[in-house]
Amino acid sequence: TVDVSKLDKLEEDVVVTLCLLEKYFPPSFFDIMVHLVVHLVREVRLCGPVYFRWMYPLERYMKVLKGYVQNRTRPEGCIAERYIAEEAVEFCTQHLSDVSTVGVPSSQKMGVSKPLSGCTVSVVDQDLLNQAHLYVLENTEEVLPYIEQHMIHIKTAYPKFRKRTKWLQDKHNSIFIQWLRFKVQSELEEDNHGASENLRWLAADPNMAVPLYRSYLIKGIKFNIKAQDDVRTTQNSGVYLLAHTMQVASAKDKKPILSNMGFYGVIQEIWDLDYQKFTIPAFRCDWIDSS
Repeated sequence: TVDVSKLDKLEEDVVVTLCLLEKYFPPSFFDIMVHLVVHLVREVRLCGPVYFRWMYPLERYMKVLKGYVQNRTRPEGCIAERYIAEEAVEFCTQHLSDVSTVGVPSSQKMGVSKPLSGCTVSVVDQDLLNQAHLYVLENTEEVLPYIEQHMIHIKTAYPKFRKRTKWLQDKHNSIFIQWLRFKVQSELEEDNHGASENLRWLAADPNMAVPLYRSYLIKGIKFNIKAQDDVRTTQNSGVYLLAHTMQVASAKDKKPILSNMGFYGVIQEIWDLDYQKFTIPAFRCDWIDSS
């Protein structure tokens, strides 16, 4: 659905967004397709939602049909035979087990994660490693109860700062890794501890010798580092992160706001954090300053 009352504001936002893009991209980036965005709101106002009338699906499918042609003197026959054959095979796969769907690579269908290049092992900076390790912990569901416990622990230990949200968060980030390590170790000494094997190795910190890869497949999606993309036509080094983070107006802001914020970046290194029993890929990125 389209809210007509918001179209004018949307048209203004499109212009402002394109102006912001001009700060980061060269003039050659702004071809006719980028300029087309300026007219989309007017087209929606005149003709309704774009998806009711666009031709992209038909154009893409024409490319598929064109690939069916093996005999240029009989293109229609080639298309008909190939279409019937593929339709029959697709129908059969729905009634057979342990078969792959036509046209879908198994790695993408199964969500496989694996490196796609050779690695170089490097001893990374301890501060950077702690940042990556903290990010893994903060995004692991099994660790979330410990994060809540640690925040309560900090508020109890520092009652004068219990209302200073930013100070509490900074303190949590600086000592949570060590606190979790000792917390899990103390639980493991108990007979009926609830710590799992994965949590045990997560709390033990990753190996400082980190394998670095140039290309990595994560759940069927390929990611490259910037240096790899510099010599290629296709680009797979750009990332977008939607984070629930604390936003402050300045260093003296005592009333930060927690909200979702989007970050755009470019992958500089792909790390494979080694937790002895398993590994977790992580990206070291350069983030765009959108301020």
